[in-house]
Amino acid sequence: MATGIPLAVPLRRRRSLVSLAVGAFFHGLALSAVVVGVMVLGALLVDVLRKGIPHLDWQFLTSYPSRFPQQAGIKSALAGTAWLMALTAVVTVPLGIGTAIWLEEYAPRNWFTRLVRLNIATLAGVPGIVYGLLGLALFVRWMGLGRGVLAGALTVGLLVLPTVIVASQEALRAVPDSLRQGAYALGATRWQMVAGVVLPSALPGILTGVVLALSRAIGEAAPLIMIGALTFVAFLPKTPLDPFTVLPIQIFNWVSRPQPAFHLIAASAIIVLLVVLLLMNSIALWLRNRYQRKTEW
Repeated sequence: MATGIPLAVPLRRRRSLVSLAVGAFFHGLALSAVVVGVMVLGALLVDVLRKGIPHLDWQFLTSYPSRFPQQAGIKSALAGTAWLMALTAVVTVPLGIGTAIWLEEYAPRNWFTRLVRLNIATLAGVPGIVYGLLGLALFVRWMGLGRGVLAGALTVGLLVLPTVIVASQEALRAVPDSLRQGAYALGATRWQMVAGVVLPSALPGILTGVVLALSRAIGEAAPLIMIGALTFVAFLPKTPLDPFTVLPIQIFNWVSRPQPAFHLIAASAIIVLLVVLLLMNSIALWLRNRYQRKTEW
């Protein structure tokens, strides 16, 4: 018995050394992946800024597309993007949050709800081109909405709806059950508990998911090309049924042209798209911090 104790100590020491070595290896591997990713992203940003900033001016923002690069602008694409994002948010946000509330707070725990959750999580990873085919068949042809902004918003809304639902579910699950039980103890009904306690507490996480979903929507081009969004639009959409174009499609159109001058103005359009994304994320961060402070009070 006494001779076995000294043998166990070196064994534990060797195991701890192996664990430290494995941990250091994976730490270095993860750090290398981060460094490589940041370097590649930085190189791309520097290249885009170097090419795009000299051509970024007020005339570029307020002009329609043209066959001449010196006169081309993104006015119609910027307006179409604003239309698309507004309609997508109107369709997606209430439906996604409502579905998440039903699944987490009202739905019974049975095989059907488990199947619904599994399908929603699966749909979040479906490629955008599949939703484009669905939108073409359902909204453009079967419902007869045409190739306008509304059909595009509904198609993109289907694309990002699973992301909103999953993010909202995770935010609702993060709310402690003690808050729910406390609301019931004070005599609140289930809807009063959800609307007055659970939803405000989960709102910061829900906003994060909504912004991530809309950020994905603003960069999608494949489903919109499938439903017939135009690549050259010299007018502004005035109704949800009007034809439209968006920034990703306009960028794709310019990049695919052989003239180098179009590649330079495509870089300028990429900068505008990045600025719009940064503004969206900044607003979401501000709203999240504001509501988080309110729930902490």
